[in-house]
Amino acid sequence: MNFNYVDLHIHTTCSDGFFSPEDVVMQAARAGLVAIALADHDNIDGIIPATLTASSLGIEVIPAVELSSQWQSYTDMHLLGYGFDYHDPRLIAELEHFQLFRASRNEQIIDAVNLKLAEEGRAPIAAQEVRKLAGGSIGRPHIAQVLRQKKYANSNEDAFTRYLVPCNVEKHYFPADEAIRLVHACGGIVVLAHPPYVTRDRHQLEKLVAELVRLGLDGIEVYNNGSGLEDSDWLIRLAAHHGLVITGGSDFHGEPGSAIQIGHGLRGIRVAYDCVEQIKDALIRRGEPLRW
Repeated sequence: MNFNYVDLHIHTTCSDGFFSPEDVVMQAARAGLVAIALADHDNIDGIIPATLTASSLGIEVIPAVELSSQWQSYTDMHLLGYGFDYHDPRLIAELEHFQLFRASRNEQIIDAVNLKLAEEGRAPIAAQEVRKLAGGSIGRPHIAQVLRQKKYANSNEDAFTRYLVPCNVEKHYFPADEAIRLVHACGGIVVLAHPPYVTRDRHQLEKLVAELVRLGLDGIEVYNNGSGLEDSDWLIRLAAHHGLVITGGSDFHGEPGSAIQIGHGLRGIRVAYDCVEQIKDALIRRGEPLRW
């Protein structure tokens, strides 16, 4: 049986990925994918260059974003927006405000890392080095990469353990209700990203999803790196219970040595085009046009 495969959760240098939007599209083409979604963290800058690159390759680029959100005791809970108007001035203004805070946060993290390096008798890293490497919004993985390049850390995990975790500065989050309203106001739908990374307690997850549905949640990312087959089956039943869209993706960042590739998550996860059809159907039910 032939399937058209997609990847609806990909990151680029516009947030904390290692490849540009153009590079990501080319990799998707080589992987034989028919549709992708660049779900950069709190950033939509990659959508236009990706769309331009994909136009000659026959690949659909679905407008997407991954919003850092929180709800009650759940912090750093990620919500995926799909199919919204990425030219909407409200969305652009909100994300620009968020990115200004993120830039300040990362500067503070670099300063803290440099204090720790000074204690170890090592030369500091420069914010310019990190920005040049990132090519867009700086993320902690970019700082980790500079630490690796300077031989201050052996791997990303080593860099986080020794420097980035102890030198962390608290992130800013969208309250979940505000995030959902923002994406809906811009004509999109909202999907809960990788639920097992929010909580592995199924009873708590059921309660959370029910609460988010009351706030307007449209879907669940069933096919994700945190879910095995049995977990995915359970999430499918949970989505069906609430009439939610099912999506999935690799959460590709492009870290050196990672087992995750565009179109292939952990444990060989692949996502069929049916998930794109579900997004389209949900947008049509909301009376929204398809913007790709």
